[in-house]
Amino acid sequence: MAEGDTIHRVAQRIGAALAGEELAVAAPNPRGRASGVEGLDGRTLDEVEARGKHLLLYFGDAVLHSHLGMNGSWRIASRGASLGKPASSAWAVLAGEEQQAAQFGGPTLRVLSSAQLRRDSVLSRLGPDILAPDLDLEVATRSLRAAPDRTIGDALLDQTLIAGIGNIFKSEACFAARIDPWRRVADLSEEELGRILGRGRELMRESVARGRPSRAVYRRAGQPCPRCGGPILSRGQGDANRTTYWCPRCQLA
Repeated sequence: MAEGDTIHRVAQRIGAALAGEELAVAAPNPRGRASGVEGLDGRTLDEVEARGKHLLLYFGDAVLHSHLGMNGSWRIASRGASLGKPASSAWAVLAGEEQQAAQFGGPTLRVLSSAQLRRDSVLSRLGPDILAPDLDLEVATRSLRAAPDRTIGDALLDQTLIAGIGNIFKSEACFAARIDPWRRVADLSEEELGRILGRGRELMRESVARGRPSRAVYRRAGQPCPRCGGPILSRGQGDANRTTYWCPRCQLA
């Protein structure tokens, strides 16, 4: 699943390529046509925002909301150039004078009014965005405290508590902070929670700026820990059974 770093990077790229332009908007795939995206044809893209794992493109009083889920993607290229997939499968194609951006797949593509956006049941319930420029770590820590009995690795994936973190950075943030992902939120100190969020934010900001750094533990089960050389473990965690990766020697309980 696309995590917050990917969405922030896409938002920056689309904004740089298309913001301020009157766009030609098409929906080659029937799924895109059902979303009403073609109603944005000829309108000017004012702004692009990443909010956790959600992408919001503002066209005056209309907003295009995209969520990529496990398999969706946005592709940006010169207008007329290949997008790497058949154009007929694109849910939406936004074309400016020189650049174009297209969404392929994903669970969500819809057009909302500004009023609908403010009332939306999903977006209004998001927790603090881990990559928000004005993130207050104390506020983010208090948000996590709302789930005292959950393990921290599970709680970090709850977008109503903290928005933007997915399975990769859940594991990498706990490793970087030297904290066992299986500890309960209630058993962690303010300093420990802040350290996890701070290190996760640093890793994700680095990913936005320069691409994802090499992974220390994610999908490295059975390989040596880059810090102590011990074996990295993995196991499903939480109700969704999302796989967590950690070093039992470095990340003490």
